[in-house]
Amino acid sequence: MLIRRETPADWPRVRHLVSDAFSSPQQGARGASEPAEARLLDWLRADIDWLPRLSLVAVTQDQIVGHVLCSRGRVDGRPALGLAPLSVISTQQGRGIGTGLMHAVLAAADALDEPLVALLGDEGYYSRFGFVPASRVGIDAPDAAWGDHFQVRTLTRYSGQTGRFKYAEPFARL
Repeated sequence: MLIRRETPADWPRVRHLVSDAFSSPQQGARGASEPAEARLLDWLRADIDWLPRLSLVAVTQDQIVGHVLCSRGRVDGRPALGLAPLSVISTQQGRGIGTGLMHAVLAAADALDEPLVALLGDEGYYSRFGFVPASRVGIDAPDAAWGDHFQVRTLTRYSGQTGRFKYAEPFARL
């Protein structure tokens, strides 16, 4: 598996992958709406807070099988990253592709001197990458109802930022 930066030529294949990864059986029916994550991907790419250097794809046998991206978020106005979506095509899930993408995007974010990465997700899955409930480091979720599912991973340049996290504007449309 090769992990590399996404290019504009990849966009149609990545969008298909994200739709596949997040579709439910009901959405697979003809005429059903597409997953919110596919729309979010489009909105983020058109937004000023999209960070192309942190939009990565996993490739096996010349096929894009996974994707992850981070966009600019903020903690009380100071730069941070929001991670979403993380997607692996349904036929390849459970084979370590998501793990590889997570390690790669976290390493890239750290190399770019970002202070922290935030996400909303399963504690059991994301804790293996060093994510902890955001409240443990003094960061408040955009929605208090998210509780411990809103998590952060601090990076080398983290200097104790605390306060409310805000995702890039496209997240507010969901």
